[in-house]
Amino acid sequence: MDSAAILPGLSIIDQLPLLAVVLPMLAAPLCVLFGNRHIAWLLAFLASLFSFLFSFHMLLQVMDGDVLSYHLGGWAPPMGIEYRIDAANAFVLMLISGISTVILPYARRSIAYEITKVSHTLFYCCYLLCLTGLLGVVATGDAFNVFVFLEISALSTYVLVAMGAERDRRALTAAYDYLIMGTIGATFFVIGIGFLYSVTGTLNMVDMAERISTLEDNRTVQAGFAFIVVGMGLKAAIYPLHLWLPGSYTYAPSVVTAFLAATATKAAIYVLIRFMFSVFQPEFIFELHTFKWILMPLAILAMFAASLIAVFQTDLKRLLAYSSVAQVGYMILGISLASKTGLSAAIIHLFNHGITKAVLFMVVGAFLMRVGGSFTKYLNGLGKQMPITCAAFVVGGLSLIGVPGTAGFISKWVLIDAALQKDLWWLAVLIVLSSLLAVIYVWKVVEVLYMKQPDETRVLKEVPYSMLVPMWVLAIACIYFGFDTDLTLRSATVAAESLLSGGIK
Repeated sequence: MDSAAILPGLSIIDQLPLLAVVLPMLAAPLCVLFGNRHIAWLLAFLASLFSFLFSFHMLLQVMDGDVLSYHLGGWAPPMGIEYRIDAANAFVLMLISGISTVILPYARRSIAYEITKVSHTLFYCCYLLCLTGLLGVVATGDAFNVFVFLEISALSTYVLVAMGAERDRRALTAAYDYLIMGTIGATFFVIGIGFLYSVTGTLNMVDMAERISTLEDNRTVQAGFAFIVVGMGLKAAIYPLHLWLPGSYTYAPSVVTAFLAATATKAAIYVLIRFMFSVFQPEFIFELHTFKWILMPLAILAMFAASLIAVFQTDLKRLLAYSSVAQVGYMILGISLASKTGLSAAIIHLFNHGITKAVLFMVVGAFLMRVGGSFTKYLNGLGKQMPITCAAFVVGGLSLIGVPGTAGFISKWVLIDAALQKDLWWLAVLIVLSSLLAVIYVWKVVEVLYMKQPDETRVLKEVPYSMLVPMWVLAIACIYFGFDTDLTLRSATVAAESLLSGGIK
């Protein structure tokens, strides 16, 4: 379906690729303009909800392999900017907007505890700008537009992370580290885009892919590819380019950590996938060498090194942060296999890890609210005092490990299948062994929650239902998508097929 700009005669359905991104952007300044935290929350929730509904509708439209093309201002590509929606980015759009919508009801009570009231409107404004940037990165079909939206999401994220300084001043250092590393990553990315533009003379990704297809041996194209991979590797926290992530996740406000862990690295992984399989395409010999000799070893290293570091953490937030680095390793491993099944595994794990890590970090936020810290020494016996919250952690932990009946199992099953299809039996063994490390650090927390005696001097109760319900929506999703894979696995498969065909219809 091809759509032009917003003109009389076009239905609202034709505008969905644009509206999904524009609504949060328009709502962001209104939060500050009204200056009321209750109105700001309502605006943020409605904008996020409608973006989710629009994204879900677009996903249903492209599930048969179709592509939605929206031309901004009526200017047809490659001269104009195009929003191009296929199964791959519609799936990621649904994840980002869906996580945002579920988290916002949780955010009201969480930020009331961690952030002063005077900063609430600023929080919702920055949250919406971050959401806008992430959605824009995924929706756009213009390479430079990807950079623009990356910067929108990054700048707002730095502010969101720094807001944690009201509880712990180390959030300022974490935000500064994130700013430096994020800026380096964005600079590398835009340099790569500049190299490609100098050769192809276009920024439209479809047009760029057609022109690059005959330039396999061009050194400028190869340099552009290298800069883009390193730049987005920093954004995606690929090991060992992950050093900004543990501090940012640990010291940011809990709701910020939950949102970023579920969406930010996933958007960066999507950009990597889009450029590797749509713009460059894996037939390029230098790209296949990158998969085999760089991405695969780094992915395996992440799966083991980050998991081992997580095992020895005493701060639950930092433990889960290093777990995220390990889980990114699984996604990169799927990409490095350069097959339909491997790419499907990367895409479905992108979704399943998003919902899993969101529920885990929301649980940590609930612990923080009740006991004043996320160190394991504060969590003794909470399974008896906060049974509903702790049960949500168990569900999320099981999904993180990949226990059958959870969403995480589906991801690893498909990834193991992809390795076996390539006759890489040793790789399948490594996937299983690395999952056993997850058993260790998840069990360590479960042991503290259920087998240690609670502090009898404190009387704790569950967090409010406005926090419990969103938490359990995602916990139930972790179980549901472990049994019903019709939406997730089918979407991932259609997306992989589209990407491996060049993503061009």
